[in-house]
Amino acid sequence: MNVPFLNLRAAHDPIKAEILSAIQEVIESSAFAGGSFVARFDQEFAAFCQTKHSIGLGSGTEALWLPLLALGVGHGDEVITVPSTFMATAEAITYCGAKPVFIDIDEQTYTMDPALLERAITPRTKAIIPVHLFGQVADMDPIMEIARRHGIPVIEDACQAHGAEYKGRRAGSIGIAGAFSFYPGKNLGAMGEAGAVTTNDSALKARIETLRDHGQHKKYHHSMVGWNARMDGMQAAVLSIKLKRLEDGNAARRANAEHYHSLLSTENKLCLPRENDDRKHVYHLYSVRTQNRDAVIEALAKRSIACGIHYPIPVHLQEAYKELGLGKGSFPVSEKCAEEFISLPMFPELNKDQIELVAQELKVAIAGAT
Repeated sequence: MNVPFLNLRAAHDPIKAEILSAIQEVIESSAFAGGSFVARFDQEFAAFCQTKHSIGLGSGTEALWLPLLALGVGHGDEVITVPSTFMATAEAITYCGAKPVFIDIDEQTYTMDPALLERAITPRTKAIIPVHLFGQVADMDPIMEIARRHGIPVIEDACQAHGAEYKGRRAGSIGIAGAFSFYPGKNLGAMGEAGAVTTNDSALKARIETLRDHGQHKKYHHSMVGWNARMDGMQAAVLSIKLKRLEDGNAARRANAEHYHSLLSTENKLCLPRENDDRKHVYHLYSVRTQNRDAVIEALAKRSIACGIHYPIPVHLQEAYKELGLGKGSFPVSEKCAEEFISLPMFPELNKDQIELVAQELKVAIAGAT
């Protein structure tokens, strides 16, 4: 049996007719760049995230970048985040002209360790970006308390956490803004590139809307230097359709994760994902940790089981950030996890037979790699 890491056809085939109808509607209305379909999705996604506003954008990277610009982050400033994340988190900081300042993650949840935050704050710190990695919200209460004490805004990197919750609050509703990616493989994925910012701050919303449209507050009147970061109408139309199914998709992911847990919990050479009691994990990825990771993945591939690695090189060790001078040992938890992570197949349509085969072959691969 072949077990893919991700199966987008399984998600799209049942709703293909509805998607094609929506695309036809966009074509007939010629609302291709921004427009009514984006406005509708913004309303729907804001309601889903329990926020006042959502601003549709062209990508998740822009969703990280524009709130920083809108908050005035620029040259000489610092933004605190974690090195265990996708490159876009740091890129957004750099493209503001600011410097990413990293702190390590908690080894149980793989999210920002609040105990390390305060000591990283300097007079140049202008924002904090906790990353809700793999679908679990960071420990936001202590992060928000420290940020409030120092008057620093918090932007949630929720690009992997659509619908995740922290103490009953949705990802993207806790900080001043939340950044979401709708890359096709996400829990809520477009059929191309798209992203969004959520916020309860109406003034911030207005600045981001201006920035996403070349700095125009009305046509040909540019109040600031902006960018073309608009979401296109076809992506918005597709996202509106798929948003209606997101709760069910997340529930299926959680059920799949529970089945993995039940089958793998006795494997003492494996560290399973941990969901804190005060959170609701949506399992964008089901990432386990083990020694001899590369040998395990190779063995699974020979058995037609596709896995991934997220992320093999922490951001501080990437060549692109070598000027920061942060060598190995700077963030030991992130570095250790990067060497051990294996992302197992995870998508809503994954069935029990596939999960059981993955678990069985994973145990065999671990035994053979030690």
